[in-house]
Amino acid sequence: MELTTLYRPVGPNELRKIEDSGWKRFPKRLAEQPIFYPVMNEEYAIQIARDWNVPASGSGFVTKFALPADYLKKYTVENVGGPIHNELWVPAEELEDFNDHIVGGIVVTKSFYKE
Repeated sequence: MELTTLYRPVGPNELRKIEDSGWKRFPKRLAEQPIFYPVMNEEYAIQIARDWNVPASGSGFVTKFALPADYLKKYTVENVGGPIHNELWVPAEELEDFNDHIVGGIVVTKSFYKE
């Protein structure tokens, strides 16, 4: 089975919920968050965690996880800026199924804190 590695920048509240799941699931989206958007590369995830999450909440984290490439084909890659700014847009109502397809666990690869 071919796997695709994805990244998700998160703040401390979302990280706590991921940890509470046993490092297996991303939490449900809030009503004002209709899309779950994992990103396609670690460089972009670092930008978000460091430049957005840290100022907003005091810390930011990059998570890494994998799903079967065949499963992910149903989602299109959306570019939201420069060459590295590629995301998958997963409708919030599909997040539970998305979580069910995570192979292995979710790991933290980078941590950033307000100085």
